[in-house]
Amino acid sequence: MSRYPADASPPGAARRSASRGGGLRIGPLRITPIRVVVALAFIGSLGFIAYAVLRVRDTSQIPMLSSGFAVLGLSLTAIAIGGLVGLWLAAADGRGGRAFLMSIIGGLMGLAAIGCFAAAVVLALLWRSS
Repeated sequence: MSRYPADASPPGAARRSASRGGGLRIGPLRITPIRVVVALAFIGSLGFIAYAVLRVRDTSQIPMLSSGFAVLGLSLTAIAIGGLVGLWLAAADGRGGRAFLMSIIGGLMGLAAIGCFAAAVVLALLWRSS
């Protein structure tokens, strides 16, 4: 049984149908330039950190790790902000389960971003003192 009368649509249905325009998609996820940039920063920073850990064995390793963690923190911050926007839209549309999922994902990404920024600062301070 639906919560809405037969002639009424759920809140935000017009916004959802208008925002589901054409364009490239991966399943239900629309590909936008911002999502591409954030995904490239996320994957690139993980690769850069892995390269710095596995291949570099000189004095430039610590600044490389610090900058890699800083970029990873920025990309995780962008993902957390995207989770906040998704939370807000889902809550406005009355989709409680999706809003809860977005809050968990956004919160975990925010915590990971804080950890990356802390690692970047600690590594930068370690490099300065040596």
